[in-house]
Amino acid sequence: VQLQASGGGWVQPGGSLRLSCTAYGLTFSNHAVDWFRQAPGKERDVVAAINWSGGTTYYEDSVKGRFTISRDNARNTVFLHMNSLKPEDTGVYYCARSVEKYISTADPSNYDYWGHGTLVTVSS
Repeated sequence: VQLQASGGGWVQPGGSLRLSCTAYGLTFSNHAVDWFRQAPGKERDVVAAINWSGGTTYYEDSVKGRFTISRDNARNTVFLHMNSLKPEDTGVYYCARSVEKYISTADPSNYDYWGHGTLVTVSS
C-alpha cells in the first residue's frame, strides 16, 4: 500500500517537467489529492490540489498559470504538469491523499497517505 511519486529531475529555468503520483493497493478515486513542495531549509507547503473528480483545482499563487494538476482515476494517478520552471521551484515534491473527497485546508491531519517525494532541481 503506497503512493509512488516520480518524474522529478534537473531542468534549466524555463523548462518543463511532469510529475506523477500513482496509488498502489489503495483507493484513489474518491479522494482529493494534493501536491506539496519542500524547498531547501523551508517547510512543506501545498502547491496544488485536485478534488476527487478532477472538477475543482487549487493552486498556490506562485505557481498559478505555470502548473496544472490533473488526474486519471482509471489509472489511479494524479499528475502535476510544471511549465516555465524557476529556480525557486526547486525542492522535493510530495503527493498526499486527502481523507476528504473535496479540497480542504492543508492540515496534516487531512492526509492519510504520502508519497516518498521526488526531487526537482531548477538551475542553469
